[in-house]
Amino acid sequence: MTSEPAAQPMAKPKSDLRVRALSALVMAVIVLFATFLGGVTYRLFAVLLALLVYYEWTGMKPTLPRDNRLIGWGALVASLAPLVIGLPDWVVVIGIALASLLVGLHAMGSNVRFWNAYGVAYAALPALAIATLRNDTMDGLIIVLYLYAVVWATDIVAYFVGRAIGGPKLAPSISPGKTWSGAVGGTVGAAVAGVALIQVMGISGSALIFAAILAVALSIMSQAGDLFESALKRRTGVKDSGRLIPGHGGVMDRVDGLIAAALLLYAALALAGFAGTLPDGLLGQ
Repeated sequence: MTSEPAAQPMAKPKSDLRVRALSALVMAVIVLFATFLGGVTYRLFAVLLALLVYYEWTGMKPTLPRDNRLIGWGALVASLAPLVIGLPDWVVVIGIALASLLVGLHAMGSNVRFWNAYGVAYAALPALAIATLRNDTMDGLIIVLYLYAVVWATDIVAYFVGRAIGGPKLAPSISPGKTWSGAVGGTVGAAVAGVALIQVMGISGSALIFAAILAVALSIMSQAGDLFESALKRRTGVKDSGRLIPGHGGVMDRVDGLIAAALLLYAALALAGFAGTLPDGLLGQ
């Protein structure tokens, strides 16, 4: 997720902003293409995302023993295989839990302890969440597009509002560039984007109120996910999680907010009765 610039330092050169914008555009096209295709294409996309996140997670801890890394990779792939072939999500959840437990038990007594086990869960659970939410239905497509709209709007609006207004820092010890003005602006922008997306999809009525309230919760969760990843990087002494994306850093730097928001949305809709299609009336249809 993009960090808001501090109020004092010199603005980034226009060339840097162009690179960031171009990279963001390319990523958006790829993500939306996979999302609209759905099916096994989107499930494979979710798995690829998980693999890249896990790669960067382990890269932040170079002291991880080689055998523990290999076990982690094997456990992650094995836990996500049922997702690719379309088995029920509870099977995948059990697989992820067992995979994380296996990796954690293997690390017992080492100086890295459960770092790798946490990495398996951190990478795999969001992949399960977005793949299950998409679920090859029109409802699923709407929900995933809504998730993107909320998270992306949070990121973009927070950046520009924080840059324009500045003010008190949100979490100076974790991410000095973030401000309260940016956080509030991002949350408002998320609510507007979420409601707009739902309206574009032809949904109206009380569903718009629900969409706005949910967008606020998802935006806050997205920003919390961003701060969590920033704290991880500070703890491990790295500036970016990786260098795969020009102008942005690593994959984790771009999907930290999406990871957190997707998990919250998955949990919320599961509690509401989500199982392939949304509960009747949830979106005002």
